[in-house]
Amino acid sequence: MSAKPFNIGRDCRVVLVYNGSRIDLPTVTGFQAQQRTSAISSSPLNDMPMFYDVPNGWNGHFSFQRDSSGADDLFAAIESGFWAAGTVLLGSIYQYVTECDGSLSTYEYVGASIQLSDAGHYQSEMLVTQAISFSARARNRVS
Repeated sequence: MSAKPFNIGRDCRVVLVYNGSRIDLPTVTGFQAQQRTSAISSSPLNDMPMFYDVPNGWNGHFSFQRDSSGADDLFAAIESGFWAAGTVLLGSIYQYVTECDGSLSTYEYVGASIQLSDAGHYQSEMLVTQAISFSARARNRVS
C-alpha cells in the first residue's frame, strides 16, 4: 500500500461514549476542533514583554447523516437526566484519523459537554443531516 501525500478529509471517524454507552456515528460529513487557550502576558520593567498561551480545553463541532436514532436518544437521555435529577453528563468523543501512511491515530476529547446544535431538517427525498457542538476539558492521544 503506497502512502498518500496528504489527508483529504475522508480519513476521519467519530464515536461518542456517554454514561457507559457507545454511540457510533457511521456517516460523519464534517469535523472541526479548535484548541482553547488563556492568554497570559508579562511586562517586565527590564526586558521585552513575554506572552504565554495556557491550554484551556477544546471546542468544536461535527455534522453527520442521521443513520439511526442513536444521537437523538443520547440527547433525550441527557435532557431527562437533568430534569429528573439535576445531573449533567459529561462524556468522551473519540476521533479516529487514518494517516497518510495508513496508520491509525486515535484522539480522545475528555470531559466533553455536547449540544445537539442541529437536530435535522426533514424534507422529502433529502438526506437528514444533524450537527453536534462540543466543549471538552482536554484532547489526549490514545494511539
